[in-house]
This record gives sequence, C-alpha cells and structure tokens, in this order.
Amino acid sequence: MDKSDGCCSTHLIDGDGVFNVAGVENFIKEVKLAECGLSYAIVSIMGPQSSGKSTLLNHLFGTNFREMDAYKGRSQTTKGIWMARCVGIEPCTLVMDLEGTDGRERGEDDTTFEKQSALFALAVSDIVLINMWCHDIGREQAANKPLLKTVFQVMMRLFSPRKTTLMFVIRDKTRTPLENLEPVLREDIQKIWDSVPKPQAHEETPLGEFFNVEVVALSSYEEKEEQFKEQVASLRQRFFHSIAPGGLAGDRRGVVPASGFSFSAQHMWEVIKENRDLDLPAHKVMVATVRCEEIAHEKYDSFTANEEWCQLKEAVQSHPVGGFGKKLSTILNTCLSEYDAEATFFDEGVRSTKRKQLEEKLLQFVQPAYQSMLGRIRSDTLERFKEAFDKELKGGIGFAMAAHECTVSFMSQFDEECTDAVIDQAKWDSSRVRDKLKRDVDAHIAEIRTAKLAEVTTLYETKLNDALAGPVEGLLDGAADDTWPAIRKLLQRETDTALSGFSAALSGFEMDEQTRENMVLRLKDYARGVVEAKAKEEAGRVLIRMKDRFSMLFSYDSDSMPRVWIGKENIRAITKTARSASLKLLSVMAAIRLEDERDSIENTLTVALSDGGASTKKGIASLDPLASSTWNEPRVYWKQPPYLHKLGVSASKTLITPIQCKSLWKQFNTETEYIVTQAIAVQEASRRNNNWLPPPWAVVALLILGFNEFMTLLRNPLYLGVIFVAFLLVKALWVQLDISGEFRNGALPGLLSLSTKFLPTVTNLLRRLAEAGQRKANNEPQHNTTSASSEENRGEYSSPSMHDRMK
Repeated sequence: MDKSDGCCSTHLIDGDGVFNVAGVENFIKEVKLAECGLSYAIVSIMGPQSSGKSTLLNHLFGTNFREMDAYKGRSQTTKGIWMARCVGIEPCTLVMDLEGTDGRERGEDDTTFEKQSALFALAVSDIVLINMWCHDIGREQAANKPLLKTVFQVMMRLFSPRKTTLMFVIRDKTRTPLENLEPVLREDIQKIWDSVPKPQAHEETPLGEFFNVEVVALSSYEEKEEQFKEQVASLRQRFFHSIAPGGLAGDRRGVVPASGFSFSAQHMWEVIKENRDLDLPAHKVMVATVRCEEIAHEKYDSFTANEEWCQLKEAVQSHPVGGFGKKLSTILNTCLSEYDAEATFFDEGVRSTKRKQLEEKLLQFVQPAYQSMLGRIRSDTLERFKEAFDKELKGGIGFAMAAHECTVSFMSQFDEECTDAVIDQAKWDSSRVRDKLKRDVDAHIAEIRTAKLAEVTTLYETKLNDALAGPVEGLLDGAADDTWPAIRKLLQRETDTALSGFSAALSGFEMDEQTRENMVLRLKDYARGVVEAKAKEEAGRVLIRMKDRFSMLFSYDSDSMPRVWIGKENIRAITKTARSASLKLLSVMAAIRLEDERDSIENTLTVALSDGGASTKKGIASLDPLASSTWNEPRVYWKQPPYLHKLGVSASKTLITPIQCKSLWKQFNTETEYIVTQAIAVQEASRRNNNWLPPPWAVVALLILGFNEFMTLLRNPLYLGVIFVAFLLVKALWVQLDISGEFRNGALPGLLSLSTKFLPTVTNLLRRLAEAGQRKANNEPQHNTTSASSEENRGEYSSPSMHDRMK
C-alpha cells in the first residue's frame, strides 16, 4: 500500500490476476471505508495502453498512480488493477486504474485479462471512464472499437438492476466542436451495441436501459497543459456528491455496503476468473449473507464479553437481581442496534434473517441466566412465603385463612417479579416455573397442615393422657364397687372437654366433614385407649396392688395407725377383711368395663376363692368355675348358682383370665401367709411377756411364810428406809435397762441383752449421782444440798422412764 501526498493507494489485482486480499483490507481500514455505509462511489477507467489514463486520474482525483515516462518510450505502465482514494472529494470516492488494452506486452490474442478486468470494472463501479483519442472518432477500425465491443459483450453477462454511467473522455480535443463530435460518437456506440450478440430477452433492449452515456472532451495535456488542467478541474466538480439523485452515481440500486466491499470485490473476481456469469443481485445477497453473518458473529462475541452482562450473569447465580429484564433487554437492544447500524445497507431480507438468527442465538445464550433468575425468584418467594406463613400462624390466624392469604399474596409477588424479569426481545413463558412454585407452596402447606394437625392431635392426646392416666390409676388402686362407673364418668367428661376444644381447633383448617369426623373419632378412640392401656398396665401389677392393700388393711387400723399385736386383736377377722378387699381389687382388675354392662366376675371370684373355695367344699359345684381362659363361656353345673350361668365378658375386654385369677390368688395367699404368721407369733409373745407376775398361790405362800420377816420390818423402821432406797435403785435400773421390753422377745434373748447392758448402766447411774452431789455442795448450804440432790435423783429416775414410755 502506497501513501503519499495525502493519497492512499493499493494494488487491487496484480498482472497475473491474483486478488490482493490483505492489501485491500489494509486499504479499507486506512481510508475508513467501512464507516461510509452506502455513502461512497467507485470510479474506474479503461482505455488503450499509454492513452494517459493514469495522468488523467492523478489530475482529476489527486491520486498518485504511476504515469508513463514519455522519454523512455511508450510501454506498459499499469499492470493489473490499482485502487486509490480520491483526495478532497465527498462522499468517499475510490478510483480504479485498469491495465490498458491493446498492449503489446500481452499480445494480440491474449485479451482474456482485458475482458475480465472490463467485466470486473462494470460490476464494481458506479462510473466507468472510457479514455479514447479524439482522432479515433468516426473511424471504423479505431482503437476504441474493440474496447467498446468488449464492454458491451461482458455487459451481457451481468444481471445488474442499476444503470452504470459510461463517461467517454475524449482526449486531445481538436478544433472540431464537441457538439459535432458527440453525435458521431453516440452513433458509433449505437452501432457497436446493435452488433453485439444479446440474449433473447434483451434483443430489443435499448442501450439506455443499461448505461447513462456521458461525453466530455479534454485538450491535449502536452500542448495545452493549462487548458487541460482547467477542464479537468471543471470535470472534477461533477464528482462531488455524485451519489445524490441525478448525480453521476445517483442510481444506488444494488450497491454493496462499504463494509462488504472487500469481500464483494474478491468474490466477483473469483467468479469472473472462473468464466461464470456474474449475477449481481444474487451476488449482492451472497455478500449481504456473508457480511451480516460476520457482523452478527462480532456482535455475539461482543455481547458475551460485555462487562455489564457478565456482572448480571454472575449476580443472578446468587440472588434475584432487581430490574433483570430491563437491564438485559437494554444490553440486547444495544447489541442488536449495533448490528442494525452496521448491516443497515445490506439486503433487507438477508439483514432481517441474520438479525433474527442473531437475536435467537443471543436469547438462547441468555436463557440459562433467565431460567436461573426465575429459579432464584421462585426459591426466594418460597422462602419468604414460608416465613410469612409461619408468622401468620404464630399470630393466631386460622390455618386455612393464613394459607389462602399468603398464597395469593406471594403468587402475586412472584408474577410481579417475573414481569420485572421479562426480556423484551423474548416471548418466554414462565408458567412452568409458576406451576412449580405453586406445587411447592401447596406441598409446604400440606406439610405444615399435616404437622399442625399432628401437633393439635398430640396436644389433645397429651391432655387426655394427663387427665385420664393418673385418675384412672388412682381409681383402680382404690378398687371398689363404683370404680368402673367413676372411670366411665371420668372418661366421658374428659373426652367431651377435649373434643370440644379439638373441634374448635380443627375449624380453622376448613377440612371436609368426613375427615373431621374421622379425626374426632380417632381422638375418642385414643381416650378410650388411654384408659384401656392404663387398666392393662395396672392389671400387670395387680399382685403387688393386692399385697399392698392387704398389708395396709392388715398392718394399720381404721385410723391409719400401725397395729400393735398385744394379744387383744382378732387376727382372723382382720385377715379375712384384708383378703376380701384384695379379692375385690382382683375382681375390679379382671376386665375392662367401659360399657354399662353387668357381669358376674366378682361373685364368681368370691364363691370360688373366698375362704379357700368354701363353695366348692360345700358341693355347690362339681367343677372349678375358674378352670377357663375366658370370662364369656357359659358354664352350667349341677346346683350352680344363677349368677354363674354366664359370665358375659368378651376376650377383648379381659385383663386377667379366670385361670390367671386363681393362680394369682394362690400366689397372693402364699406371700401374705408369712405376714399373718408373724402377727400371730408377735401376739403370742406379747401375751407371754405381759404376764410376768407370779401366780396367786405363790403370792399367798409368800405372805404366810414371810409373816415373821414382815413383822421384823415393822418393829425396825431403819430396814424400811434401806428397802426404800434399794427399791429406788432397782426402779431406776428397771427403767434404764427397759427390762420389760427386753423380755418381750423371749427370756433367753432378754437375759443376753441385759447381761451386756447391766454394768455400763450401773456405772453411768453412779457417775450421775456423784456429779449431781458435787454441784449441789459447791453452790448451796449442806441442808439444801441434801434435798436438791434427792430431787435431782428423782428427776434422773423419772426422765428415762418417761422417755422410754414415749418410745
């Protein structure tokens, strides 16, 4: 590429017909042709070799084409096709300098390049300058005749929708006026046109349908240089604004946009070199297709690298982006607008098709981000729905109302956010995401509904359990005739209370009547199950309960005071009463009686077990009524009481079978027999211990035989004092040693215990007496000391006695 004097030129096609792709690309960038759109013009010049074509162009357009050196002789100067930008002409005008025709270098028969270059010039150019000598006009064998014939022949191979301006430049004009030369030239041109073979469709087509013919004349450059320059300057003015309507290049139909000129020219030359017909409309579409694809690809790459888009894409991965649709629509619209601006001059059909393809490709590229945005909106809306729904429920609003209000509110918010995320260029439907959100919301509501119903159910089940388990256990523990009626009344009262609250709690869920009734029925069954479970639990501990009740009634009196077996109690009667109460407990625990139905379990157990089976011993029944595994078997035996004819308790309500009752009663008697035996033994020992005085006959014998000794004591009172002191000492020892208590368990154990306690007790008693006497001697006179000591000794003797009595 050559740049000098403000002009830029390049070798477009060399002499061997090779298209200079790199040179043309650099040339277009240098002259900034791509920015021109359709506002540019192409001028080419053809003519015989050494006819001054380059000289004319350099003066006419300010180019720097190489000119022939006249001093070196006439020879080929321009090889191939050169291109340059015209200096100082608006709009942008490019001029092509074609290799001269009829040159000796290529020879007489080598006219292929001449025809190819002529066809290329006609296909590319808006204006074709035909340089010819003035003295050739009117001649039959003039040098311009083969050139014109070549131009018209190749014109038949073009299918162009526009007219090309043919400007005949007559060089070295003579004195003959142009008005006289122009008709002759036009006549010669018409003859050549008529003589050129044409397709059948254009046999009658006039020359004016294909060409605008212009004729100008210039003086000799060598002889009249100044005049030549003036005429050239005048002609130059005609190239200003040549693309305006009525200008030399005013017909803009089929013009290739400037950005596609390089590719268009290259493709044209390839078609021409392959000797194929050049369909310019089809070529225009092809160029538009290629260029629009290139532009679309560039805009796609530009969009993918767009910083704002990258930030938007990255942000939407972590959280919903406000104004997503507007922002992305703006970026897409900018990209498509740039495409429109660059492709605006290409074929409309191709441009629209490629634009649509670009738009689809861009939308396909951004769709994952859009889907991600919808996903974020969905997940964010779902989370906010869960929080709001939970808050509404905690606020005391009914479940169904809270679910409805939150669903409507947040689905509306989702719709608004989806509308905000809508891309103007896309017609995407967010209904699938909305449906998924609705399913998620419904699933969450169903989950919470299930959890809340379970929570409410659990709450009232807990209340029923607390209200029934303890009282039922207490009632069963204190088994009596009214135990099961009291349990039935308790069950009915607590069940009604719980069902009332439960029904009120269920009203907020707006469930169907059938479901509500089923849940109420299940709660009623649960309440019944609590009672039955507690009854079964207590039935499993019935033996312990029986023994506890027996121990309570046997070991404690009616005032709940422990019994002391001193010999006056009727152990047999107490044992019978305690066992009857235990038998009552067993009969109560034998079956569940939640229906107001009578049964004969108690009577059967009383007859069969009371008093060791007295009824059997008396011969009332020939068989054991408890020899069964159920209470509902009818048993009629000889002389059997009427209440034993049918027991009437189903197996499902049985807690303890008859045979189990018999076994339990036997075990109960065995385990309580020891308590009774111990009580009897204690009572007997108490009787023996309390009878420690000698028999009456021994007392009479002592009085008779000891009469003399008694009289001796009466005659000598000193013996009485000694005896009295001895009595006090013995009484003190009796109290301290608790002799009566020690002999309560027998003589031998009492003697052994007293032998170990006698000496310590005597020592302790003497020490206390000595200490008391010493304190009185130090604090009071002697006569007071003696009396105080006596009183203290009496206090010491009485206190242990009182203490032991309290014990």
